[in-house]
Amino acid sequence: MRQLRDDLRIAEEQLAHLVEAADDARLRSLMSETPLADREHHESQRHADAMQRHRAELCDDIARLERTQDELLDRLMAETK
Repeated sequence: MRQLRDDLRIAEEQLAHLVEAADDARLRSLMSETPLADREHHESQRHADAMQRHRAELCDDIARLERTQDELLDRLMAETK
């Protein structure tokens, strides 16, 4: 779980950077109105979307492990009583 939390922290930092880059590319695309700028914007947005999905997967994995840990602790407590 510690590794997943470290991975989540890194993914969140990368996501912040990618979102900022996608926003910048979007603004450049709006200002220049060129096909190249539009393509760069869509590519940047795809990277940000992929990192968002990765972050969501990490959050799901952490939540699943926490539920499993809680269930095991509950069973352990029930068995010791």
